[in-house]
Amino acid sequence: MRQKSVNQKPSSERLVKDIRRATRKQYSAEEKIRIVLDGLRGEHSIAELCRREGIVESLYYNWSKEFWKPASGGLPGIQHERRPAARSRTCDRKPRR
Repeated sequence: MRQKSVNQKPSSERLVKDIRRATRKQYSAEEKIRIVLDGLRGEHSIAELCRREGIVESLYYNWSKEFWKPASGGLPGIQHERRPAARSRTCDRKPRR
């Protein structure tokens, strides 16, 4: 059996993955917000929007979930209005005698 040498060149698949990783587009918070809001307008389907923007639908839906999560801070750059915590009903009751 032939052993692989340690200094062997990476396979073509590995090279392609490395290039894609290095050239992957990083979206700013403003771009994410714009894309999510375009989807919420409903002028075009989500699939069409994602094709136009060059993203997969699952990435759009992940951004959309983050956009609507005020507890976790949502997408960076968005300030959600914090609501006061609901008071427990048990705190307002008078003790029983």
